[in-house]
Amino acid sequence: MPDGLLVIGTRRYSSWSMRGWLAVRLAGLNVTERVIPIAGGGGTPAIAAATPAGLVPYLEHDGARIWESLAICEYCAEFAPSLWPAGRPARAHARSIAAEMHAGFRALRQAMPMNLGRDRAMSVTAEVAADIARIEQIWRGARDGAFLCGDTFGAADAMFAPVVARFLSYHPPLSEASLQYCQTVRAHPLVAAWYGAAAQEPAEWRLSRYEDLP
Repeated sequence: MPDGLLVIGTRRYSSWSMRGWLAVRLAGLNVTERVIPIAGGGGTPAIAAATPAGLVPYLEHDGARIWESLAICEYCAEFAPSLWPAGRPARAHARSIAAEMHAGFRALRQAMPMNLGRDRAMSVTAEVAADIARIEQIWRGARDGAFLCGDTFGAADAMFAPVVARFLSYHPPLSEASLQYCQTVRAHPLVAAWYGAAAQEPAEWRLSRYEDLP
């Protein structure tokens, strides 16, 4: 019997849903998943009706209600502390880069919306290039193993996984180390499962605003 509910948006597009879903699955929470197709460009009435903030992801679990991706990561870490590094300084660093991802990189988000079905390069503006440079700097400073902050896929990797998806879709210039990290994240079983489920979504869920980008 499931202990709760996880509401997410279209897997093909919903970067925030991907982050929350990865955290929930990494923690092994037993929840039912409900996928609501997003409308794009504004609110989705079905999501507004189903979640406190009108956004996804939204988690109900064992009496708790959590409607924000980074908060879901922290909640999941109460069940799986290994989502964050064991050492206090390393844990502080991982939380800092996760929070920076959560709050920043607006130019990248707007120019390269997540679309797991896209595989076509695009040119980048100076603002997007600056975001990419900062992300690569973060990755260089955090990788002391296969993933960020160690050899285990954790909360920081979950927060950056949709950025990896963007890089694999739009093919901006990246260093070899960054490309290696992208491939390592893409090969993780949970990330592969998310891609697989996205590929099975109905074609009528696709939105021209994301599919028709140059």
